[in-house]
Amino acid sequence: MWLKKAFDQAKDGVVKRSAFADEAAIAEFGVGKNMVAAIRHWALACDVIKEPDGNADYPLTENGRLIFSDDGYDPYAEHPTTAWYCHWCLAGRGTRATTWYWLFNHVVGPTFTRDELEEPLADYAKSIDANRRLSPATFSRDIETCIRGYAPRASGASPEEYAEPMLAELGLIYEEKKGHFAFRRGPKSTLSDGLFAFALLDFWKSKGGSQNSLAFETIVYGEGSPGRVFKLDEESVAERLFGLADLTRNALTWTDSAGLRQVMRDPSKGAQLPDRMLKKAYHG
Repeated sequence: MWLKKAFDQAKDGVVKRSAFADEAAIAEFGVGKNMVAAIRHWALACDVIKEPDGNADYPLTENGRLIFSDDGYDPYAEHPTTAWYCHWCLAGRGTRATTWYWLFNHVVGPTFTRDELEEPLADYAKSIDANRRLSPATFSRDIETCIRGYAPRASGASPEEYAEPMLAELGLIYEEKKGHFAFRRGPKSTLSDGLFAFALLDFWKSKGGSQNSLAFETIVYGEGSPGRVFKLDEESVAERLFGLADLTRNALTWTDSAGLRQVMRDPSKGAQLPDRMLKKAYHG
């Protein structure tokens, strides 16, 4: 309920900065001071609110309004699409979530442990910002938080650890044996075609957005692609691409000619397409 709690702080389309900073915030959110900061972080990372310029207040995002309004698609985060949407924001866009993006796009081994991830993650972080110094403990905590968000412990010492995180229902990571984890690759039954198409358009935009075709291999294997972020195999991606024309009213179409497999886009039909796909993700 953290995302909804953050959303409900909005007045006239913005959440005041003081909502996360004042002493009253602890009582308002019903959690401790550190948890209030965490709610702000995840609301930003999951595209519910936007980072403002300077010390301004936090504007709501359009997608945040569509999903979390009282009359929105899923105000209480009960629909599996909301978990997939948040996963895409974290691992596909990587907004405020470097570890999530790196784990799902750069870790390709069949299994992994937390300790094995720390050094390569540190190298990746250094490649992004060589001047920033982060301690090994920071990487260790971030990896633990990320992995346990998808594969929680079977039991825990505190009541909070018994509560299943929202992303755990996606089944993307599982614990093979104690401390050894693996991705669950293949079809994802709870991932709607609408959210897949939404993510595809988002990925397409990040690749430059001006090209009107996107190769099949890029959609499956490209860094930040739906295939890689959702851990889909080639067959699962192909099945979804076959249905794009019907889903998008021919705004996106699949072609396979002369051995060239790609998705074509009609630029005259794309203006409202991401919003339409997000709506379809919830309402079919």
